[in-house]
Amino acid sequence: MGFVSSGAGGASYRAFDLRAAGVVVLALGLAACFSENPHLCTSRQIMGADNKCWSEYVVRLDSVGFIPDRVKLASYKGGSALFNVRKEDDGTVVFSDTSRAVHNADTDEDLAVADFSAVIEPGAYYVEVPDIGESPRFRIGVDVYNAAFRAAFLGLHGQRCGTAVSFRYDGADFSHGACHLHDALLTHATGENVVRDTLGGWHDAGDYGKYTVNGAFAVAFLLNAWAHFRPVMESLVLPIPEQGGTIPDLLDEARWQLAWLSTTQFPDGSATHKVTALDFEGMVAPVQDTQARYYAPTGTAATADLAAIMAMAARIYEPYDPAFSESCSAAAERSYAYLQTHLQDQPPDLSQFHTGGYTTRDADDRLWAAAEMWETTGSPDALADFEGRAANESILSEWDWSNLQNLGLFTYLLSARPGRNEQLVKKLESSAIAAADRIAASAEAHGYGRGLGGGYYWGINGTVARATLNLQVAHRIDPQTRYLDAAVQQLGHLFGRNYYGRSFVTGVGHYPAANPHHRPSVAAQKIWPGLLVGGPWPKAADWVDSASDYKTNEVAINWNAALLYALAGFVTPDGAPQGLRAPR
Repeated sequence: MGFVSSGAGGASYRAFDLRAAGVVVLALGLAACFSENPHLCTSRQIMGADNKCWSEYVVRLDSVGFIPDRVKLASYKGGSALFNVRKEDDGTVVFSDTSRAVHNADTDEDLAVADFSAVIEPGAYYVEVPDIGESPRFRIGVDVYNAAFRAAFLGLHGQRCGTAVSFRYDGADFSHGACHLHDALLTHATGENVVRDTLGGWHDAGDYGKYTVNGAFAVAFLLNAWAHFRPVMESLVLPIPEQGGTIPDLLDEARWQLAWLSTTQFPDGSATHKVTALDFEGMVAPVQDTQARYYAPTGTAATADLAAIMAMAARIYEPYDPAFSESCSAAAERSYAYLQTHLQDQPPDLSQFHTGGYTTRDADDRLWAAAEMWETTGSPDALADFEGRAANESILSEWDWSNLQNLGLFTYLLSARPGRNEQLVKKLESSAIAAADRIAASAEAHGYGRGLGGGYYWGINGTVARATLNLQVAHRIDPQTRYLDAAVQQLGHLFGRNYYGRSFVTGVGHYPAANPHHRPSVAAQKIWPGLLVGGPWPKAADWVDSASDYKTNEVAINWNAALLYALAGFVTPDGAPQGLRAPR
């Protein structure tokens, strides 16, 4: 059998002839064989969705690499057998063992799992199963995820709106001009047919809308990465225009989104639900999207999320930019005060809009807002608000923008502030451990290390990445190594240890996603790097690597931000690797 390709078919793959665009897709030094003629692929190669020949590897693993002291697993179709780990340069066998058989119910495959965790010496290797086949080449080292982190960071940075974007990645230039400079009309929010400044922020996904609920949710993962892994995050030199200023680079990127979020607030503290056109734009470059864009009406979910993220930002930015911190604090206070006088869920009227909804009931958003307000201000009223809302809640194993209560519960659990209800703390700690244990147990039992059981739905890859926040929080409460091992298994699943044997992140790893539903990539016929695609659903075999398949191959900032958090836990403070340079 060997490599399992996407079901999109050759015709849709050829929609983007990347040779004509002069693009070279980065494989991070892993084995890929590019042919000038796609019809000349050898019998041991596959003509990929990017019109390139990729070596056919039947052993599937994290093609980015492995950390020396973490679990190392590979999977292949077949039964238990002897496997070898060989050095890439001379083929020397450094480890041999017998794989274990497992039936993977969600993919309906009989698999074998090879465990080579004992191999810890830094270097380049591959896994060989005699009479079966080999794996992509991979590296073992403490810094194996550094390049992937920077790629995913650029994937998010490339979503900037309202400014020109330009960066260089693996020898190729990516850019677009300043876009959406007339955001946005108040017509559908206040009835005024005038433009109010709401420039900046990140384009939400493959489209060019900007959504308050998902926008706050996404940037929260950058701020949590900062809070949880600050010593390393603070040291990173990242390829953005603000590089080297008084604010650390990661926080500069987050600030671009936070500054936009501040413009979504109205004088009474309420927040617009989104800023978009009335209909989705065509598959055009950002600067070519010139249709009118509008503030949507306000809603209490968006208002609560604005209060939460601004309160969080206020405490994080205070050491670096007190004035910005104070503005965030004031915005948080206004929105939180609005919530206290508008106690009922108020969904926005989006009947005039045919763009993304992100509509959700506001109970979980209010819980998050109360937690962040208390953590930032120490307000006993905010603490009582949070504890009242959290009393009957538990930690979710699988979650997304539609229920983000975990953000509030985790803030409370990890707080060093006095005054918490110890009974509630113990209850939530037990819940957090139980959720992490479910994720870890699933990862340990699953043939591809997936920690979410057998469910597949829209944006499943983002949920896989997001599970690492559960695992990292649990590790802070109870430092079991299985939580960190499960976390790297989620990364491994996204980078190639999956049904397809491919990386789901553009430009990263072996045979990465090549045709994302991403307007800048489509318009330029050039794959923007570092973008995590949504992934297969409703079944594991349903991913289609086609730009027209928005259901499985779109990108989104909340998925990329979750991937950044997942990687941040394993990044080292080393300098940027070759191929990723600061702007010229």
